[in-house]
Amino acid sequence: MTITLQIIQFVIIISILVILHEFGHFLPARYFKTKVEKFYLFFDWKFSLFKKKIGETEYGIGWLPLGGYVKIAGMIDESMDTEQMKEPPKPWEFRSKPAWQRLIIMLGGVTVNFFLAWIIYSMLLFNNGDTYIPADSLKYGIVVDSVGEQLGLRTGDQILAVDGKKTRKFNDAVLQIILGDDVTVKRDGKEITIPLSDAGKATVFEQQGRNFLGYRSKPVIEVVSEGSVASRAGILPGDEITRVGSQKIQYWDEFRKKIGTSAGEDLEIEILRNGKTENLALNVPQEGAIGVQLDLEDLRVTDHFGFLASVPAGFKRTIKVLTDQVRQFKVIFNSKTGAYKQVKGPIGIVEMMSPTWDWNFFWNFLAMFSVWLAFVNLLPIPALDGGHVMFLLYEIISGRPPSQKVLETGQIVGFIIIMGLMAVIFGNDIWNIIKRFIE
Repeated sequence: MTITLQIIQFVIIISILVILHEFGHFLPARYFKTKVEKFYLFFDWKFSLFKKKIGETEYGIGWLPLGGYVKIAGMIDESMDTEQMKEPPKPWEFRSKPAWQRLIIMLGGVTVNFFLAWIIYSMLLFNNGDTYIPADSLKYGIVVDSVGEQLGLRTGDQILAVDGKKTRKFNDAVLQIILGDDVTVKRDGKEITIPLSDAGKATVFEQQGRNFLGYRSKPVIEVVSEGSVASRAGILPGDEITRVGSQKIQYWDEFRKKIGTSAGEDLEIEILRNGKTENLALNVPQEGAIGVQLDLEDLRVTDHFGFLASVPAGFKRTIKVLTDQVRQFKVIFNSKTGAYKQVKGPIGIVEMMSPTWDWNFFWNFLAMFSVWLAFVNLLPIPALDGGHVMFLLYEIISGRPPSQKVLETGQIVGFIIIMGLMAVIFGNDIWNIIKRFIE
């Protein structure tokens, strides 16, 4: 049921983004009286699942869920309808319109994607505020595993800046460390700057970034799962763990480590409840999980926004998501980090979906993916919007359009590049699944 729900979320998100992106091309095309022959969700190579002609446009759903398209008359696109281009230009065709109109039509999709993300982020901030854990004021510093230690970090460090820039939110700091060159921390009362090595980042990517960096907190229980080992032992929400066996416990990571290394053992646990200490008996199951969750309320901060304030805040967040995505290419194209091995295609993205229906996750992921779609489509690769924009800018600057032969060749080359990249990404997804079974 979990994988079904994840697939449904992914299909809905992709469908919304593709329809709105193509609508961004469709609207200005119609406004400039350009004929739109087809409007498709997914590709209809050989056949379509559904189609209906309304006016001069055929609307449909294809069977190949790799995007979608609008087929604009008189334009060299993925349909490669060169026969139409051999005829004299018609007034309603794309090639008959002024270059500035064609440029607006081609930029329509990415513009809609950008504004969609901006609107979603603004509404999320207005409705929910912005809840985060401050990176520079963690009461007890960070906690790292062996992977984090390879980057040069130590448990108890206070993160001050990455690449000389102050980091406000802990989650942002984690991403900036992966993308950055150095991190400044406070350790034992001294500020030190640590270079972030490619070898350390390679290990982070090998582990897919899991748990290499966290925040230290007091071992106060927020949730006790019903029927769990902890519940049967008498642990209640609000309890603070002060001792396990003979080991005194100060922080949550110490408690979690002790439980994780005590599978199958009987432990005596000392808790602080309502100002009084109590001793409880606990048998740790083989899987090393007892059914409790941490209380983070003393670490969380929420910034609230009125409607007018949420609009510029949403814009700022959209720009930040975009710049972070651009910066990721620096790491991906650095072979020493091995980050290219973790690039995810549709299969990997499905696995990133929430296992339960979570509207907050849904809208955040939709906004993030909308920004990503806008960025990718603007890359100057023929067959993408950015490739068409590149040729149009050449025409506007030089005063003469590229030849039809150049446009056709560019479209073919761009299509080959995109299909090659998709094959590599799909292959990477499949290989990651195979590796999990092997391991």
